[in-house]
Amino acid sequence: MVSAIIVAGGSSRRMGFDKIFAPLNGKPVIFWSLAAFQACPDVDELVVVTREDRAKEVEQLVKEEGLTKFSRIVEGGAERHLSVWNGLKSVDPARSRFVAIHDAARPLITPKMIADCLGLARIHGAACCASPIPDTVKRASHELLVTDSVDRQGLWAMQTPQIFSTALILQAYASLMAHNELVTDEVSAVQKLGKRVSLLPNDDYNFKITFARDLPLAEQVLDIRAGKIGA
Repeated sequence: MVSAIIVAGGSSRRMGFDKIFAPLNGKPVIFWSLAAFQACPDVDELVVVTREDRAKEVEQLVKEEGLTKFSRIVEGGAERHLSVWNGLKSVDPARSRFVAIHDAARPLITPKMIADCLGLARIHGAACCASPIPDTVKRASHELLVTDSVDRQGLWAMQTPQIFSTALILQAYASLMAHNELVTDEVSAVQKLGKRVSLLPNDDYNFKITFARDLPLAEQVLDIRAGKIGA
């Protein structure tokens, strides 16, 4: 069995409003991630981690859209890694062999990306969608003055989903909690165990909705995929 944890517990401070429920082509942003995992035949259950005040909205959305793989809602934590931990604790390790963790703020994920990433995880035990960093990268001071250059060769931007064997990701997060450590993604948690993570080079759109300006860009991508406008 493959469990998918959709992380939707953030505060959206940079957006100024709750981006997870912002409208995107007539549906809340979170819908598009849920729909992609629903449509992926390799995924068996959907777990949504969100704030307590958004739980009823998620339940209503699931009901209206007929998301049959939906399993349960889990309350999020104060930080992202705590939300992920809450989601992981709700997964039954006796039934679930792999866990996919995905940010609800990445609505452009597709069933194919999910399936391809899962395929790598089945081989290596851990896999992540990622894209090479194409820009020139600089390091700057607190005064926003450039201090030096960073060689971008071998640099990759991590995306989600990040997919792991259930036993591995539970071990990684249990270790984090025991040592009161913080990570910004699951790859970092697994790295702390000295384990390797395989990257799935992703050449499709999978950016994160961070600012209000990202919403019309995401709408355009969805319209292109739907054939409403030319690529």
